[in-house]
Amino acid sequence: MPDETQTLSPAATAVRTPTDSSASPAVKPPAWVLPLVVAGLVLAALNLRPAITSLGALLEEVQNGLHMSGSVAGVLTSVPPLCFAVFGLAAPRLAQRFGAAAVVCAGMVAITAGLALRPFAGGTAAFLAASALALMGIAVSNVLMPVIVKRWFPDRIGSVTGLYSMALSLGTAVAAAATVPMTQALGGGWRTGLAVWAVLAATAVLPWIPLVRDRGTDIAPPTTGTRATGTTARAPGAARGAAPRVARSRTAWALACFFGLQATGAYITMGWMPQIFRDAGVPAGTAGVLLAVTMVMGVPLAFVIPRLAARLRTQGPIVLALGLCGLTGYAGLFLAPAAGAWAWALLLGISNCAFPLALTMIGMRSRTGAGVVRLSAFAQSTGYLVSIPGPLLVGVLHQHSGGWGLPLALMAGLIVPQMAAGVLAGRDRTIEDEAGMRH
Repeated sequence: MPDETQTLSPAATAVRTPTDSSASPAVKPPAWVLPLVVAGLVLAALNLRPAITSLGALLEEVQNGLHMSGSVAGVLTSVPPLCFAVFGLAAPRLAQRFGAAAVVCAGMVAITAGLALRPFAGGTAAFLAASALALMGIAVSNVLMPVIVKRWFPDRIGSVTGLYSMALSLGTAVAAAATVPMTQALGGGWRTGLAVWAVLAATAVLPWIPLVRDRGTDIAPPTTGTRATGTTARAPGAARGAAPRVARSRTAWALACFFGLQATGAYITMGWMPQIFRDAGVPAGTAGVLLAVTMVMGVPLAFVIPRLAARLRTQGPIVLALGLCGLTGYAGLFLAPAAGAWAWALLLGISNCAFPLALTMIGMRSRTGAGVVRLSAFAQSTGYLVSIPGPLLVGVLHQHSGGWGLPLALMAGLIVPQMAAGVLAGRDRTIEDEAGMRH
């Protein structure tokens, strides 16, 4: 791949010395740009999950309406992480050629088109194709959101990551909770209930249109002691703007494993937690509310945790705290699923906030936007591949064991390597330190 510096804007390629005390680009953008970027990030984040959770809420109706077999419906639930892994790999090359903002804008257009087209699909194949189009847009946007933050807000990675992570959690929870009531209010048809989310996606296109011409994917190198980027000194002789070979970095592999294991836990929770509660005697309506509580926990914590993580030299203590909440929640589901249902839902909601922490660490483990785009694609694509078997394996264990003991043991067991990988990924170092960037 050609050197990323070919696509950088003048502000991004400003020449600095390692002791430069300024962390912002040499050429300041117009006053309207940064608020527009924030609005774009928030609106984009709101649209990164409704395509998935709105379908989950109406899956039975969609299955009946399209005469979809149970096995095909099961495959449909595994399509999102597969698309995230496959299409996310294309994000770095697209960002290099067109600029990160232009690719995110195109991603929002793809989400809008996919959500608008799939309710009118006449068969399973067309429905899957339209869903894949929306998921393609989500995949590239997933990868490039940390890159946008790194480019425009290098000194506020924690705050801005927390803001869009909070919006992502809010979009997830609202789509899960509101799709069925909204469908009923609009006449009860599942096609209308799915199509309405295309309107929200269309609004997310607008803030990115003025930013399409920005070709930058990088920012000026951080200075010595810049905590916001998670590095304490620039490597002597490091090639400014050069793209690190991410696969050579132990930190990148640790971050990919951490991302994949937390995604596994999140998909298992979204897919199976209501059924665990229902099998324990909790009413179906209450079980749905408990899942909503778990997801809503991510709204405030997704803002707090990245800000805290950006202020710490290492993020290991946060990783361990979140992991312990997950272990306690799974133990509670095994020992007293109905009696302590609200407590377990809260604890698992806290544990699921490993996602915004992972996004924050992606921004902190590289010095440059060129490194962040590579690291984000590597960690997320590899991580989503890791997450694919988890929900399916839980279903198999439940079917063959006839209970939830073995599945819960698997869920708790996955938390342990997640904690270990997160501690390694949270160390105060960058991928440039490990990927042959010193000369």
